[in-house]
Amino acid sequence: MTQQQYIEEAEQMLLHTYNRYQIVFDKGEGVYLYDTDGNKYLDFVAGIAVHAFGHSNKALNEAIKKQVDQLVHISNYYYSVPAIEAAKKLTKAAQMDRVFFTNSGAEAIEGAIKSALKYAYTRDKVTGHEVIAMEHSFHGRTMGALSATGTTKYREPFQAFCGAVKFAEFNNLESVKALINEKTCAIILEPVQGEGGIYPATTEFLQGIRKICDEKDILLIFDEIQSGMGRTGSFLAAEISGVKADITTLAKGLGGGVPIGAILATDECASGFTPGMHGSTFGGNPLACAAALAVLDEYDRLDLMANAKMAGEYLQSALLALAAEGLGIAEVRGAGLMLAFDLTEDKAYALKDELFAKGVLVNSCTPRTIRLLPPLILNTEQVDDFVTILRTCLSAE
Repeated sequence: MTQQQYIEEAEQMLLHTYNRYQIVFDKGEGVYLYDTDGNKYLDFVAGIAVHAFGHSNKALNEAIKKQVDQLVHISNYYYSVPAIEAAKKLTKAAQMDRVFFTNSGAEAIEGAIKSALKYAYTRDKVTGHEVIAMEHSFHGRTMGALSATGTTKYREPFQAFCGAVKFAEFNNLESVKALINEKTCAIILEPVQGEGGIYPATTEFLQGIRKICDEKDILLIFDEIQSGMGRTGSFLAAEISGVKADITTLAKGLGGGVPIGAILATDECASGFTPGMHGSTFGGNPLACAAALAVLDEYDRLDLMANAKMAGEYLQSALLALAAEGLGIAEVRGAGLMLAFDLTEDKAYALKDELFAKGVLVNSCTPRTIRLLPPLILNTEQVDDFVTILRTCLSAE
């Protein structure tokens, strides 16, 4: 079949929830993807921050193949070795006590919010608690996660079913303080807002939030689904500010492409979850956990966090140099290989299409913002290739 035939079949069957590019990818290798016609693309999306060590990593592939032949699923009524080993390695890396494995980031957010509400209910013996989230945040598209998502266009159509969540201004501590009352049980935020355009929280903001939570017995939830797993140069983005959450959520890079998320919590916060309070049929199954374990092993072997920091600094410097050339870049921000740049005009969508036509995949968050989430194995030569193509596109504007 031709690519167009594949696309036409897909459009007859799939819900139209995405405006997909007219392309069918067939295979990947490292930082590159190939379509069914054999065309090569430099991938600066990485499955939306999923492929930390690129496509077709041998160690991950072998771990998945081995586990398929041993045991794929048993349910959470029983223990499995991959889940135990993955839990051991992940809690150590995140410096947390307990973990619950989910199928996705949105499910991890749902569980984190439930955990905070259960903690407060156990403490106060009343219901009606509230959560504070941030404006322009994104936590997922299921109803609980959507209720804490501070981007109106995602939440508004479903507002009647969203929970008791108030929205503060990101990086404005006084805005948070103004919303706190006796019902507040948790504050949830992304240490680096991803979908909102790659906006890092300041150290002062995170430390101030932590202080408030400690003083008022409010739980602090960090959504590290996109920013975690070494993407910013440290295992968790919040480590840069020296702040630790009570509950942290992970997903995306955790499975290297196999769907898996995680709720990480301190012993105190996890104590409210007793048998029957939460669960998942597929969460933490042997196949997903074998993938996560292989991913965590590869992080150590490849020293990915150090490379993310090095390559990120190199890429950020190159982008700033383009901005200095007067090529229409207004601002560059982010950390590690979680970067974005704003254009001086609303041309991000057009630029994304131009880069695609030249064999480069990027993502646009807003009409002016290009988001860059390449694999953490990215090297300086590949950065140079990207910058050369980007300069050509910007010069043609």
